[in-house]
Amino acid sequence: MRALLQRVTEAEVKVEGQKIGSTGAGLLILICAMAGDRLDAGKMNKSIMDIGGSALVVSQFTLAADTKRGNRPGFSTAAFPDEGRALYEYFADGLAQAGVPVETGKFGADMKVSLINDGPVTIWLDTAEGK
Repeated sequence: MRALLQRVTEAEVKVEGQKIGSTGAGLLILICAMAGDRLDAGKMNKSIMDIGGSALVVSQFTLAADTKRGNRPGFSTAAFPDEGRALYEYFADGLAQAGVPVETGKFGADMKVSLINDGPVTIWLDTAEGK
């Protein structure tokens, strides 16, 4: 799983002009399930309780981009859509079960995400790197 965490003062996600999720001060978490990720891997149990904020979780398969060859990125390392959706929902549900207020984007949709970075603070997490 790859995740890009951005500390925000606010963020929202829209699909077809309709706002479907938002957060105040907290984190915008962009998520990409990778091929080989499993629900039982135990690598997605991170908490944001320390900041006392909320989270807006948005799927973004382009985090799997491989730019090592050619002019166009490849996405073959991303999980297949059914697996990706299950892992995305598992991640968001895990945050909610930990007591984090969570809103989500819509998996697979063309979304417009707006945010106001705080800092800016952006953190890259990749379970394949053991971090």
